[in-house]
Amino acid sequence: MKGLIHIYTGDGKGKTTAAVGLGVRACGQGLKVLMVQFLKAVPSGEVSALKALEPGFTIYRGSSLKKFTFEMNAEEKAITAAEQQVMLEYAAREAATGNWDMVILDEAFGAVTSGMLSKENLTRFVERKPVNMELVLTGRNAPVELVAMADYVSMIKAVKHPSDKGTSARKGIEF
Repeated sequence: MKGLIHIYTGDGKGKTTAAVGLGVRACGQGLKVLMVQFLKAVPSGEVSALKALEPGFTIYRGSSLKKFTFEMNAEEKAITAAEQQVMLEYAAREAATGNWDMVILDEAFGAVTSGMLSKENLTRFVERKPVNMELVLTGRNAPVELVAMADYVSMIKAVKHPSDKGTSARKGIEF
């Protein structure tokens, strides 16, 4: 089976949720899934739940992220950017092994938009994707070059969100 490229983008809630759902479906059919989560280190419900699916569904995350990139000073941004690059290199090495049927690069576009990952390096990863590997990328502001390369592009648009009325993120729903 030829692997295709999926993008979940837009300003709405649910991009990661959609990618996780696709990964769970793939895992349920015996496919091996690797999810690399950029810019995410806070404990999250999907991480706990997906641990039960290992080694069929494996998550790789960074560890240095303690706050949003817009709250970081120059030194923290440099450390975070270096870690995001290491994560992309890890994903590239793993993809090249042929051990994964699906690789999900969660919040890859957020890493690019915030300057933590270069668009060129992400584009190179997509260009070098193994032919039979399904690739899923998520995050706001998908670069037009990557949208052009994708087979599926889903725009998740925010119409209404509780945060608009001051409701904080809720455990089990937003994280």
